[in-house]
Amino acid sequence: MPLPKTFVKDFHDEESCARMEYRPFGKTGLEVSVISLGGGTFSHLYGDIDEKEAIATIRQALKSGINYLDTAPFYGQGKSEEIYGKALKGIPREAYYIATKIGRYELEPKNMFDFSAKKTRESVEKSLKLLGLDYVDVIQIHDIEFAPNLDIVLNETLPEVEAIVKEGKAKFIGVTGYPLKTLKEFILAAPNRLDMVLSYARHTLFDKSFTEYLPFFDEQNLGIVCASGHGLGLLTNDGPQEWHPGLQDVKDLCKKAASLCKDANIDLAKLAMYHFTSLEGPSTFLSGMRTRKQLDTNLAAFADGLNKKEQEMLKQLKETVFTTSLNWEGGEVERYWAEMKKKKQQNSKA
Repeated sequence: MPLPKTFVKDFHDEESCARMEYRPFGKTGLEVSVISLGGGTFSHLYGDIDEKEAIATIRQALKSGINYLDTAPFYGQGKSEEIYGKALKGIPREAYYIATKIGRYELEPKNMFDFSAKKTRESVEKSLKLLGLDYVDVIQIHDIEFAPNLDIVLNETLPEVEAIVKEGKAKFIGVTGYPLKTLKEFILAAPNRLDMVLSYARHTLFDKSFTEYLPFFDEQNLGIVCASGHGLGLLTNDGPQEWHPGLQDVKDLCKKAASLCKDANIDLAKLAMYHFTSLEGPSTFLSGMRTRKQLDTNLAAFADGLNKKEQEMLKQLKETVFTTSLNWEGGEVERYWAEMKKKKQQNSKA
């Protein structure tokens, strides 16, 4: 493979970069690595974080040819951005692209979302400070399905992000969310104002729905980020965190797959990553990797594929476990608004 524009001699491992694939990122002019590094796992959302190992993982990912990084204020209330900031010190700015987000912030429901222009501005300034950067390549409006309505995002959030881009603090604008239908609705309501789109856990062993929307995203000339092929930890031998929003039937199915893999001494996460990256169309496949071992596993799944035993297990899982397409769309949003209603009632009685 040809070396990317982000290649920096004496920093990158040239052989690793030559093995990596780079794809156009919509109409942005960027060429991004087919494997990209997610920042959600660089926070306590996924348990205690070994900061030293996280920093080493980020730096190793960059040296190995990964050039697209993703983070958000919500990931540990800035912890992920802080870790990225430490890891990126001394690394040439031209060696990577980095995306952060606005809109989703804290774990407490009443402070979780804020799509106001004021908060958007404050968030970007804080992100730049934590990252130690003058600009980010992409600002994404985070999980738009939780906004009271899309008009707020369209008429307040997006114009403020556009102003921030004009000031040079970001280059491109994106939108993220879980419900693909909502993403399509927003993109249609903001023609030619968005540069990229991200949805997560929608092209996995248990959910095939991402393929239905790929043609639309491609027609809009967007950079397409297909994220979390492990389903936020569902498709791992250890299983997900307690907060996972998935419905029980999805969790039970993935638990069954994990049990089969553990009995066969096979890493379900590797199988999931191989399946994840096999989809034609997305610009990049975003995956959280907390350790260099996870990084090596994911890079090997893409570059080297599976051995015969792993191939047989993946075939078995597709034929006997993951026979339908399942998701948890709507459930997390409903729980959020139910919690907000409950708190409002409690406050009115106080």
